Amino acid sequence: MRKLALSDDILMKVDKPARYIGNEVNMVVKNINEIDIRFAMCFPDVYDIGMSHLGIQILYDMFNKMDGVYCERVYSPWTDLDEIMRKENIPLFALESQDPIKDFDFLGITLQYEMCYTNILQILDLAGIPLLAKDRDERFPIVIGGGPCSYNPEPIADFFDIFYIGEGETVYEDLINAYRENRKNNGSKTDFLKMAAQIGGLYVPAFYDVTYNEDGTIKAFEPNVPEAPRKVRKEVVTDLSDTVYPDKPLVPFIKSVQDRMVLEIQRGCIRGCRFCQAGTIYRPLRERNLEFLKEKAVSMLETTGHEEISLSSLSSSDYSQLKELLDFLLDEFKGKGVNISLPSLRIDAFSLDVMSKVQDIKKSSLTFAPEAGTQRLRNVINKGLTEDDIMNGASLAFEGGWNRVKLYFMLGLPTETIEDMEGIAVLSDKIARLYYELIPKEKRNGKVQIVASSSFFVPKPFTPFQWAPMCTREEFIERAMIVKNKVNDMLNRKSIKYNWHEADVTILEGVLARGDRRLGKAILNAYNDGCLYDAWGEHFIFDKWVKAINDAGLNIEFYTTRPRDLDEIFPWDFIDIGVTKDFLKREWNNALEEKVTPNCSVKCSGCGAASLVYEGTVCQR
Repeated sequence: MRKLALSDDILMKVDKPARYIGNEVNMVVKNINEIDIRFAMCFPDVYDIGMSHLGIQILYDMFNKMDGVYCERVYSPWTDLDEIMRKENIPLFALESQDPIKDFDFLGITLQYEMCYTNILQILDLAGIPLLAKDRDERFPIVIGGGPCSYNPEPIADFFDIFYIGEGETVYEDLINAYRENRKNNGSKTDFLKMAAQIGGLYVPAFYDVTYNEDGTIKAFEPNVPEAPRKVRKEVVTDLSDTVYPDKPLVPFIKSVQDRMVLEIQRGCIRGCRFCQAGTIYRPLRERNLEFLKEKAVSMLETTGHEEISLSSLSSSDYSQLKELLDFLLDEFKGKGVNISLPSLRIDAFSLDVMSKVQDIKKSSLTFAPEAGTQRLRNVINKGLTEDDIMNGASLAFEGGWNRVKLYFMLGLPTETIEDMEGIAVLSDKIARLYYELIPKEKRNGKVQIVASSSFFVPKPFTPFQWAPMCTREEFIERAMIVKNKVNDMLNRKSIKYNWHEADVTILEGVLARGDRRLGKAILNAYNDGCLYDAWGEHFIFDKWVKAINDAGLNIEFYTTRPRDLDEIFPWDFIDIGVTKDFLKREWNNALEEKVTPNCSVKCSGCGAASLVYEGTVCQR
């Protein structure tokens, strides 16, 4: 019987002790004596968040199917346990074996969100692993990062040995085999990293040097060893129906943020929204086979006991066999108390018909994401959604019995005017008015409720808006006030609730999203000053971050409000995602000219993703 790393006394002192004991349903148990590679998979946030992450479930299943490999998990200890572990010198441990992380061969960290960067340092620190990669020798695990933020790894490059660029199902086995070979040959850590650098999709930051111009922009980004390629090409899964996917997902003992089973129906998106990073980095669109999805849905529900299944995709409505899949799920789970969650759907007659059949759906709101308040600005961002689409969808919803609608917008988008800002309130009012005009008083299910929410725009790498300046903190708040005041002027203001995101968090996210390698010092400064769990509003202290950035000899405005030349070298330009920089430039100019680009199913725009094309992708339809 394994011994827990934490005593009963400690577990009784902390919130949700089940976060730290492991032994969940479907947890993999292996004999340590029969394995030769130990891989710790980390999500740098609290357990409740990390256990909802599909990517870790997939990689956990993949690694544990490899001969001689044992993949275990670790999450960020919450602040109460963090304090105890530091005070009592308890090393960070894996949930499965409860063994210290520093004794593993690899520590793989998921890079899902920029605001988790200080939690990465917490993981290393509590594990007893030197924070800077240059200070780690053969005694410590190889630290590897992957996920959306690895598409600009430079702000955290100092802390990692390797970054995995792309989808994780492809070359990890090659990396494991290289590690074994290097160990067999008594090679050094540097020898192994040189082997890794020659594997597709793997970026070793120590093998690249960066020089800067006098204005702070990048002058050159060059490899310093022959093994390092000038360009690192992202890894892409060729056939999503011929790859790993968990039959027995892990089931937490406590409620996680998304307490449901997730079925990824496709990867990529055809829509081409110019603000959306996922829409470019995950191109081309690839669908999972219908029979594959049916089989996985049945097996996962049987092995987990979950009462809800979520169909995961950037745009579920674009899955070509959605009707057939939903018909199967509704028939298969009829009378079994299983809810079906349908995120990322366009609101049309088919979608509403399906939703009306799903248990308890009438208790929840319908969600529209117009993103902008006017058609002009929706054209700028290439949303591919007209006001008629929105109003028709709302009409169908109201006629179907719904009376609560959530609307998602962004403020601070390129070319935004006061009319665009006030358009958020005007559109919200039009939808509220439509309810009262369309539904007779005797048939209304109470008053209509419109919740309009606006986040603040952050330009992300590998989007057409990567050249766009951000607003200042004060400008974001001023724009939110313009919308709020306009809402208060609307006829149906009592039916509209308006809220907005925190401007401080947005500014820091903007700095880290487009930052360069020099920001590593600022992140380290912030962590040493106590910054942790920055993604959690109650723990985020903006003033500490401002000081950390200034103390690193940097300034926020350089990364946020500064205009960028079209030919500027970006910190992420060494990564080849298939989509070309020329295409992104063209789309940036189209945005400024308010030109709409058709989605991929209508017309190919020559983005470059065809170079990654495989049979069954939208590029070959």
